[in-house]
Amino acid sequence: MARHLVCKASELPIGEMKPFKAGDTSVLVYHLEDGFYSTQTNCTHTFAPLRRGKIVDGHRVRCPLHRAEFDIRTGEVHKWANFPPGIQLLNVVRSEKTLKTYPTMVEGGNVMVEV
Repeated sequence: MARHLVCKASELPIGEMKPFKAGDTSVLVYHLEDGFYSTQTNCTHTFAPLRRGKIVDGHRVRCPLHRAEFDIRTGEVHKWANFPPGIQLLNVVRSEKTLKTYPTMVEGGNVMVEV
């Protein structure tokens, strides 16, 4: 595993998220009240880009497509895809799957992601 500089901490305000490259890996970096976190960029349900979603309840990301929600800090599924009505039929073949998360730290004012 290697650490990669993705941005300056000052470039990403609290409550926002932004995609970056950490080496050859695309990551979505979040700045929450309690620090910086990184996950894979796409939802594990039908691979919609999470950067188009939103941060809800301070620590979860909601997918813009079917409203699945994941804990940004752990990747755990909080709520599986539930919109529009009927999407639950697809969930039979697309079972719950956590987001991949990456160790993220601030060093000298720089946000570093380990992949």
